[in-house]
Amino acid sequence: MLPTDVIKGPLITEKLDKAREKFRHYSFIVDREATKHDVARAVESLFSVHVEAVRTTIVRGKVKRVGKSIGKRPNFKKAIVTLREGDKIDLFEGGVV
Repeated sequence: MLPTDVIKGPLITEKLDKAREKFRHYSFIVDREATKHDVARAVESLFSVHVEAVRTTIVRGKVKRVGKSIGKRPNFKKAIVTLREGDKIDLFEGGVV
């Protein structure tokens, strides 16, 4: 699996911004079939950083309703990556993505 196939994109929220500043945690939306080892290798090769730990979770899609119609957002897998002291990813530091 190629690194670009594993990582779908960054996940940016206010809560994750605070975690990035305090704990060096960076979050990504990743492929559902990707393992923690796949995510670590992809982040290291794409951003030239050293990964200390990876935590993954599957986020269940919310059930939404518009009028009489009921639909469901798709599930996705989220990975929170902890980087080594001194490493950072410039994609998250720039502001607007």
